[in-house]
Amino acid sequence: MNRQRPEATSDVLAPLDALLPDLETFYKDVHAHPELSMQETRTAGKAAERLKAAGFDVTTGVGKTGVVGLLRNGDGPVVMLRADMDALPVEEATGLPYASTAMSTDGEGKTVPVMHACGHDMHVAWLAGAATLLAQARDAWRGTLMAVFQPAEETAEGAQAMIDDGLFTRFPKPAVVLGQHVMAQPAGAIGSRPDVITSAADSLQIRFFGRGAHGSMPQASIDPVVMGAATVMRLQTIVSREVAPTEAVVVTIGSLQAGTKENVIPDEALLKLNVRTFDEGVRERVLKAITRIAEAEAAASAAPRPPEITPLDRYALVQNDPDATKRVGDAFRQYFGEERVQQSQPASASEDFGSFGAQWDAPSVFWFVGGTDPDTYAKAKAANTLGEIPTNHSPHFAPVIHPTLETGVETMVVAAQAWLAG
Repeated sequence: MNRQRPEATSDVLAPLDALLPDLETFYKDVHAHPELSMQETRTAGKAAERLKAAGFDVTTGVGKTGVVGLLRNGDGPVVMLRADMDALPVEEATGLPYASTAMSTDGEGKTVPVMHACGHDMHVAWLAGAATLLAQARDAWRGTLMAVFQPAEETAEGAQAMIDDGLFTRFPKPAVVLGQHVMAQPAGAIGSRPDVITSAADSLQIRFFGRGAHGSMPQASIDPVVMGAATVMRLQTIVSREVAPTEAVVVTIGSLQAGTKENVIPDEALLKLNVRTFDEGVRERVLKAITRIAEAEAAASAAPRPPEITPLDRYALVQNDPDATKRVGDAFRQYFGEERVQQSQPASASEDFGSFGAQWDAPSVFWFVGGTDPDTYAKAKAANTLGEIPTNHSPHFAPVIHPTLETGVETMVVAAQAWLAG
């Protein structure tokens, strides 16, 4: 039963307008100084400073760069709020005055540009704002607030790294785990759903082995480029011919690498691909089909050895607890009104947020907050050009600051108060 007191939530959020200029400055600073997965030392330090200033007991270095803040405020439930911190190896093309020009070294030793192309900078600002407001209004709630700034969501490492580093034994078990993500929807809009909300994702690498030769003597070769190209095309038939139209699957080949010179047939070719599914049975079927097709193409080319198939990372389904989702949804509708709160469809994006609730055996709720200028979105929808709006991971992606910033702070406070303001 939701016993939230609306006036208590209003008391917490009353100082938000006065806090916004500082939060906007903080957001722009994080955006301008992005850090790759497991390298978020500056961002983690800034988050820890904010929590300490608000009165939290702060533990840093959880799962390498993760931050956990605890604010105990009498008897009551433990509520965990999570934000991810990492950025992407993308060169920013937004043209914003606070755009990133950062360069960094990735896990393979390559120098790459870095950008907050997925909105994790906004997530950090949201949690910093919500934590500050709740700390300033302790008369309005009872319980323990756990603020978690998580590293390496983009590589599916961060949540598990924090868990492996003793998150479950070093900190109290939450009554609920809450998280959110900015998306290319109208700013100010909020969406969630019970059960599955984001897809499972598997990333794989396929290495084909051939026999190199001069381009003028192809008969002396076993061409791995042909194997790779044929596999790319054949993998598309998994979705079109092996999976029912009612079962959603995405198979994306994001990288095809082979050779260094136009007249040299190389020894090897490398594919990197990503699979998104919403059902475990479908997932297993698709992964088996990928293996079958890759091995068959190699055999058809008389490859000297079978392809080497290596998993790169995996995200499990994020499944919202139905009862907790209803509790959060009711609180959202009460605070924001029916028109701003939508029932989302399952998103083909993937997240490691679900690891916290699933492995801690605690109910969790994840929702989306729009970040696209509402007028821009409305015009694109009317013109049937929504596909041209920059989405997460685009070099042009940057949420409009207002009302995205204040909405995300409000949603975190409202959701937390559904438990704390009992």
